[in-house]
Amino acid sequence: MPEFQTSPGMRDILPPESARWRRFVDVFAQTVESAGYGQVMSPLLEDLGVFQRIGDATDVVSKEMYDFVDKGGRHIALRPELTASICRAFVQHRPLAPWKIWYSGSMFRYEKPQRGRYRQFDQVGIEVLGADDPNLDVEVIALGWEFYRALGLQQVKLVLNSLGEPDDRARYVQALQTYFEANLDALSAESRVTLQKNPLRVLDSKREQDAALVAGAPRIAQFYSEKAASHFEAVQAGLTTLGIPFTVEPKLVRGLDYYRHTTFEYQGGTLDSAQNALGGGGRYDGLVESLGGPATAGVGFAMGLDRTLLACDDEGVFPAPSAAVDVFVVDTTGGAEALRITAELRAAGLRADRAYENRSMKSQMKAADRSGAVFAVIVGSNELEAGSVVVRPLRAEPAGPDTASGQVAVPRTDLTSHLTKAMS
Repeated sequence: MPEFQTSPGMRDILPPESARWRRFVDVFAQTVESAGYGQVMSPLLEDLGVFQRIGDATDVVSKEMYDFVDKGGRHIALRPELTASICRAFVQHRPLAPWKIWYSGSMFRYEKPQRGRYRQFDQVGIEVLGADDPNLDVEVIALGWEFYRALGLQQVKLVLNSLGEPDDRARYVQALQTYFEANLDALSAESRVTLQKNPLRVLDSKREQDAALVAGAPRIAQFYSEKAASHFEAVQAGLTTLGIPFTVEPKLVRGLDYYRHTTFEYQGGTLDSAQNALGGGGRYDGLVESLGGPATAGVGFAMGLDRTLLACDDEGVFPAPSAAVDVFVVDTTGGAEALRITAELRAAGLRADRAYENRSMKSQMKAADRSGAVFAVIVGSNELEAGSVVVRPLRAEPAGPDTASGQVAVPRTDLTSHLTKAMS
């Protein structure tokens, strides 16, 4: 057992899985940048107050943040999410609105590790600040949908709801409070605690004891103003126009005070129903103001990388890319020629590796085979004297003019063009 290992809920991402993570972000960037979104890179550390604006009643703030006082006496926290950081950046830098941005990176929450959930976890997401238009809600939701399709996922379900205007929401919260308090004996002990903090969060309960009571709770649609109803109808119409299927789920709420109007969630059809959320988001306001900015509407989403990759594994899509190189150079003349050849091939855009420590031909050929390379380039004393190399296929044995295995001697000066043509 090594003396030092990763902390609980943390892990090393090794190749080739690390390449899969990078490719995941690349696909996301391609999807959202096609709609005019630019990347924001936020610091891992923020003033604690930035995240306290999320709401002291949330577990993220009250229980899960990694916060500490730094050497300068500042109370700071590792970011548990990025929406608040993006709003802080908007207030600080005052970009032109609407500000359409995307992000990726690690978040930190001190919670119980479980399948698809870690204390350090990665997300990708988008935010749009400065526009209150239902068609923007549709664009945001559609980009998430397109991203899952780009990964190859087919069993993703979109669920949708609206929290209405702030006044609608306030009336609804009061109705929930009254309803659950009238049935307090039927609620689980955990939900009774949640009720005192935020009645909306009781609707999230997956406990069997709460199921009947939650199912019979008042619905938010009963409290919509005309403006709220119109906004939600426009979002549904837009998604229908784009051919994106969705289900309206009245229990889908956001427990944070600044959410309003559209809320949505992408669910993985292959994952356990209690932990099937791949990502989600909604429309919000009040957060920019709470950080010292002007009244600013916002809408966005965040997607969990780990859960999404679990769904990809379940569906057999988006595998880790091959870490194999294109060419492996075997040099038994001291290694200088391998140094020159690999540098030339890499400069030409080919992935090339080599052996070290002047190992034997047999040892180097074993390394070439393990590398996954398509071709081996072999340089011995005879080839060096003749100004040539031997190119040997490693993954197949096509018939060739010189040998039965397809091995061919190539002038040293023609090697790069020969391999470039062969690889294409």
